[in-house]
Amino acid sequence: MKVSALIPAKGFANAKQRLAPLLDASERELLAEAMLRDVLSQVLMARGLDQTFVVTGDARVSEIAMAAGAEAIRERQERGETEAVLFALGRMKQKGVKAALVVPADLPLLRAADIELLLEPIAGHEPGPFALLVPSHDRMGTNALLLCPPDLIALRFGYDSFPYHLSRVAAQGLPLRVLDNENIALDIDEPKDLLEFVARVRDSCSQNEHEHDSRARMGETYARVLELEMIRDSVSASRSGRL
Repeated sequence: MKVSALIPAKGFANAKQRLAPLLDASERELLAEAMLRDVLSQVLMARGLDQTFVVTGDARVSEIAMAAGAEAIRERQERGETEAVLFALGRMKQKGVKAALVVPADLPLLRAADIELLLEPIAGHEPGPFALLVPSHDRMGTNALLLCPPDLIALRFGYDSFPYHLSRVAAQGLPLRVLDNENIALDIDEPKDLLEFVARVRDSCSQNEHEHDSRARMGETYARVLELEMIRDSVSASRSGRL
């Protein structure tokens, strides 16, 4: 079964506004771009994917996607995530895509191996209707969604998307396939998410005697965090109880 990936990505202007207690607007733009680049890089490296698409209404995001080797699906204007994904999945189905993996652009811990793990259940054969969901860390959001065919269920992204998508799968009479993955589960929306990301990377670096190599593997997002000197500020803010 050939599976194509879809990454919905908004423009970087006014990105991640809930991180305002930690970052100003320009810093949030830089962080959003770094996360998109990291997610793109890992998805494109993953074995088992046929194509990678990025849906966006932003010219800069489109340029980054195409330069990395993905195909951009352009919206005339930016809409919500649900509308963008539905629009892109429709276009992908027209192109002959039989199965789609939807992955957000704000998963800085995502690695190619995580993608390959999601593809294992349908590798090497043609399954019937199939859905696999990966929840966010609070089990309210849907942080990855594998659908065969791409329009298998109704979609609604947002805070409570995971229970909604579970209900749509059940309504189709399909078996519930849920995979918990700690790397995919951490999306960056709020200050506590960024603090968790920093803590996870620092723990990984401290456990690796080749710390420079370990940090390099963390990608552009962590490099950007270091450049913006957010580690010290984040830890200080957390200890003072401001977050």
